[in-house]
Amino acid sequence: MTGPLLLGVRHHGPGSARAVRRALDAARPRAVLIEGPPEADALVPLAAEEDMRPPVALLAHVVDEPGKSAFWPFAEFSPEWVAVRWALAHEAPVRFIDLPAAHSLAMREPEEPEEAVEAAEDVRVDPLRVLAETAGYDDAERWWEDVVEHREGDAFAALGEAMGALRESYGDGGHDRDPEREAHMRLQVRAAVREFGDSVAVVCGAWHVPALRRKTTVAADRALLKGLPKAKVDMTWVPWTHRRLARASGYGAGIESPGWYGHLFSVPDRPVERWLTKVAGLLRDEDRIVSSAHVIEAVRLAESLAVMRGRPLAGLTETIDAVRAVLCEGSDVPLSLIHDKLVVGDVLGEVPEAAPAVPLQRDLTRQQRTLRLKPAAAEKEMDLDLRGDTDVARSRLLHRLRLLGVAWGEPARSARGSTGTFRETWRLRWEPELSVRVAEAGVWGTTVLAAAAAKAQADAVAATALADVTALAERCLLAGLPDALPVVMRILADRAALDTDVGHLAQALPALVRALRYGDVRGTDTGALAEVATGLAERVFVGLPPACAGLDTDAADRMRGHIDGVHSAVGLLADAALRERWRAVLRTLAARDSVAGVVRGRCARILLDEGALDDDGAARLMGLALSPGTPPGEAAAWIEGFVGGGAGGGLLLVHDERLLGLVDAWLTGVSGTAFTDVLPLLRRTFSAYESGVRRSLGELVRRGPAASAPAGAGGVSGFADELDLDRADAVVPVVRMLLGAGAGVGAG
Repeated sequence: MTGPLLLGVRHHGPGSARAVRRALDAARPRAVLIEGPPEADALVPLAAEEDMRPPVALLAHVVDEPGKSAFWPFAEFSPEWVAVRWALAHEAPVRFIDLPAAHSLAMREPEEPEEAVEAAEDVRVDPLRVLAETAGYDDAERWWEDVVEHREGDAFAALGEAMGALRESYGDGGHDRDPEREAHMRLQVRAAVREFGDSVAVVCGAWHVPALRRKTTVAADRALLKGLPKAKVDMTWVPWTHRRLARASGYGAGIESPGWYGHLFSVPDRPVERWLTKVAGLLRDEDRIVSSAHVIEAVRLAESLAVMRGRPLAGLTETIDAVRAVLCEGSDVPLSLIHDKLVVGDVLGEVPEAAPAVPLQRDLTRQQRTLRLKPAAAEKEMDLDLRGDTDVARSRLLHRLRLLGVAWGEPARSARGSTGTFRETWRLRWEPELSVRVAEAGVWGTTVLAAAAAKAQADAVAATALADVTALAERCLLAGLPDALPVVMRILADRAALDTDVGHLAQALPALVRALRYGDVRGTDTGALAEVATGLAERVFVGLPPACAGLDTDAADRMRGHIDGVHSAVGLLADAALRERWRAVLRTLAARDSVAGVVRGRCARILLDEGALDDDGAARLMGLALSPGTPPGEAAAWIEGFVGGGAGGGLLLVHDERLLGLVDAWLTGVSGTAFTDVLPLLRRTFSAYESGVRRSLGELVRRGPAASAPAGAGGVSGFADELDLDRADAVVPVVRMLLGAGAGVGAG
């Protein structure tokens, strides 16, 4: 070798990776220098561990500000990863020569997250795009495949020459920190040459090759680095994903098809045939009919398209076109699955336990192993049965992580349709950024339990709204944080005593009662919580009637929601006296003219459903609300409150002729001008019903239900004075089977 061997690559390019391996095998350098943060030198030996599986990334973060961080990702087909593994296999020293992370992170503005750095790259020169456009290509990926991926020769010299021409035209291309980075690289290359002679290989982005060849003085390079800010940083290996590789981050070379590139790098031969075989297997797993003949025809079509387009080998574009035409029969719908599962992929890397980590991360890893919760890049739905100790522990871990801002799991609606308190459903997906969130949460404690408790106490002190504190109390119970709950409860009691807004109190009560119910399921002592909930309910009862007077439309709609929430909460409290007092409040609201129509209607409906208001009473209240003296808009609002919301209101009208007759008589008596005003409100009310209910109502109205008809007059088909016991008995066997009591006959 005469002088350092400069290997200009494309980060995450399989063609570059293969070329680097060939060049290193031929040159046999005594040392390998790689573009990357020098703090990672001590972590290089971990790359040889058996349980180190790419994609992985180097994570650097400022010790005092973990949120200020950066990643340097490596895939199996990354040239840098190939160089690291080659050097370890041949016992050659590996050194990273880029600007230290201590400087690059300190130079980042406090409000400048990694995403902002990525967004800034949109205004920088993309050398591959410029070269592709110069060659007449409209797609930089396709140009790269034709020039590098589909050719066996090494393109280092040609790429270096092309980048030299680009640097002459564009300078640093908008990469403001490149002068300092390249000065540091040159200094490190000089130091390696002094130590190892010319037998040094440098693997870096092709964009930097012209700068490393430039003749500069040591003094000039050191002058560029003088006075740079510096911060104390920690660095480790973290798992990465193919999906995250598709974003332009870290090395600034996001790729659109990491799964495809990984395939090109790993297969020994016949990449198109092997790729289309993978596609066929995926489609077969989705119960699509794909035969061997389909695969053969798709290979032929992809190769023919490559010839027609003047390409040396069929690329991803040709294979996708062939898959669409042959395997998907012209449909684009299955292509989204192929893109998600194969072109990008759900591969999640692994790092060895010996990798440095904050204590909180180690505790989380231990719990993940104990509870058999392995992080995965693919989204996974998990049902938990809270009657089992293991599932309770899993639930608590996920809730604690949510408190800490580590959104590994999100609560979801069960696919089984179960809504019992003993069951939870979570949707899990591990993203690499969560490693940063864990590092940030490390300031709260060294274990997940301690950190979550400390964070909950701090959030309770900082909360400004009563509803926020009650929601936090609920989350503490779900997360199993007995040490944090007393602090949260004390603050909750203080805020509840001082808050005089009935809306705030009514909004806070449901979360408090839910917390009581979840606490019972988990066997948590919730005595103090029950006292606060009862006191809060009493204050709501006292303040609700005056708070419901004189409300405008929007405020009345919000109050109706509060009343629904309070009613649900009171129903969950095992206190008969409290329920009776709540019914008395509802009776007061339902009969008071100063209360908004939607609130009065809702209160009347709740009383009817509770059995605290009989049919005659409901008909009387509706008759008063729909009397000629009531403004049409107010009457329509009452109807919306009484039968709106889709909570069985339509069935109520179907099965009670008198109520339907009252609504029908009122509606037919509304003037044309008023009808135009109330139509949107009525349409919103009745559109919430299921189509079968709307059809039944239409049939009843067409037949002409009479409000004056006595109950059970039999004027409408399907209704009679008494129950038909024979028809009722016919349903009993089905009901008994549903209840698990066997298919016995008869009502006994």
